[in-house]
Amino acid sequence: MRSIRKYLLILMTILLLLPSWSATTANSNSSTSQEDASTEMGEVSSKDEVVYATLNPSGKSEHIYVVNILDVAKAGEITDFGQYSSLKNLSNLSLIEQQDDSVSFVAPEGKFYYQGNIDDDSLPWNFSISYWLDGEEIAPDELIGENGDVQIQIETSANASVNPIFFENYLLQISVSFDLEKFKDIKAPDGVFANAGKNKQITFTVMPEQEETLLLEANVTDFELAGIDIAAVPFSMSVELPDMDSMTGDFATLSDAIEEVHNGITELLNGITELHDGASELRSGSREYRDGIAAINDSSADLVQASATIGEALKTLDQSLRGSLGEGSLDELQQLEDGLMQMANGLREMATGLETLGTHFGTSYEMLNNAMEEIPEHDVTEEDIQQLYASGANRAVLDKLISTYAAAQKAKGTYNAVKESFDAMETTLKQVNGSLTEMAGQMTGIAAELSAPTNQNPAESLAQLQEGISSLAQNYEAFHTGLEDYTGGIGQLSNSYGELDQGIEGLTDGIGELKDGVGELHAGTAELSSSTRDLPDQMKDEVDQLMADYDHSDFEVVSFVSQENENINLVQFVFRTADLKHPEPEVTENQAEEKEGFWNRFINLFRDLF
Repeated sequence: MRSIRKYLLILMTILLLLPSWSATTANSNSSTSQEDASTEMGEVSSKDEVVYATLNPSGKSEHIYVVNILDVAKAGEITDFGQYSSLKNLSNLSLIEQQDDSVSFVAPEGKFYYQGNIDDDSLPWNFSISYWLDGEEIAPDELIGENGDVQIQIETSANASVNPIFFENYLLQISVSFDLEKFKDIKAPDGVFANAGKNKQITFTVMPEQEETLLLEANVTDFELAGIDIAAVPFSMSVELPDMDSMTGDFATLSDAIEEVHNGITELLNGITELHDGASELRSGSREYRDGIAAINDSSADLVQASATIGEALKTLDQSLRGSLGEGSLDELQQLEDGLMQMANGLREMATGLETLGTHFGTSYEMLNNAMEEIPEHDVTEEDIQQLYASGANRAVLDKLISTYAAAQKAKGTYNAVKESFDAMETTLKQVNGSLTEMAGQMTGIAAELSAPTNQNPAESLAQLQEGISSLAQNYEAFHTGLEDYTGGIGQLSNSYGELDQGIEGLTDGIGELKDGVGELHAGTAELSSSTRDLPDQMKDEVDQLMADYDHSDFEVVSFVSQENENINLVQFVFRTADLKHPEPEVTENQAEEKEGFWNRFINLFRDLF
């Protein structure tokens, strides 16, 4: 029985080894075909490189190797380039030879894979990963098993010692996976969250040419963290541009509208400039009128006093004539004649003064009236004002414009209210002047009659004189009362006009400020109009510039391992940091026996047989 069992086991071994022999034979035949192909040079249509790197938990690279994938279009001897510390054929058992940076091997048609290990730990990016526990920085290995608030900071930057073409054209994707049984309240301001089974995966994206600082925060129990995965691939983004014609059409409309606003502001500035010129003339005329009416008011007291003196003189003369009628001598008549002539001359002087005063008053009044007439009587409603505010115009300028409009209308309203008094004053001045002139003429006539050589009856002349003087004194008293009323009105008008003049002065100053404000607004709209005149073209240029930042269509892939390699189709990078986990428990002898595999048991079986 033992012999039969022995032979059966040998037969089973042969049957089990037949596939291996077949594979060996196939490899031998393949090797033979490669030896035949080695007599010719092979051709490679394209090549891919996948750069793998293991990083320590702090982000420093520790081991780099490259898997080279060649698409062999023609079987034969292939030469590739790269500074490798060691090589491994991943396609078959044929040898790969290396001399300096030249790698040679024989490859059949199709895909050919080989791995090259690199001693240089330089990558296109520098990674710095730091860890904090409850606000205090901590070494990565000391964090394992801890509880509390954990922060992880990942910094990326360019490695100036490596060809910058990868940093400038590659997109980084950094993925961190958190076990939800250990991590709670996960925060990552710039990350994208996704569920992956019982884990929460946070992915960050770093654009080409960008250096970023990425933050993660969570509350952890018994800290453990799987390795952080980092991938880098050429950036490509398909962006479909919007309909630029419709957009630029809208901006062209906006540009035209801004131009119209500027034109409107130009017209407004011209109008306000004319208004300011008119207001300046109004201010000048008002000032002259104010000074004139003030001068009239100042001289009114003297005028009234002089008139009172004349009135008293007439009364005294009348009483004297009544008491001395028929008893006067020629000397007294001569004195009376001289007094009458003096009074007549005084009245003429008053009339001349009033005439000059009336001339100045008329000139000032005409200037004031012309200036007031130039203020337009436009009816600006509250609705119009609200529409102006809603138009988006400068609010400060609008406030000045509206207050100036209100002041102008108030000044004109006040003027219209007192205009009748101005008109009456001019008429009254003429009437008073005429009355004074007439009385002066009467007195002169009386004096002339008294001194006439033909006057043979002085007593009769004196009686007539007494009667005329009495009538003149009575009439002059009424005149004096009117003169007092007139000068009182002049005083009130002077005081009232002082307020009106101050209002006109404030109006002129307000219009001046408004002109300055609208001038600034005009300068601003001019600049805005100038800068937006070519807005559609500017927008196209800006969009083109913006899209240029995302357009890497002109990027030509180059080899990471050697500039001598050609026909590079793709180079991509795959990095992973070391796990931060509790150490694996030691395996006992009994556990090792339980994990003994089929081949080990098979060998042990033959060991027992033989």
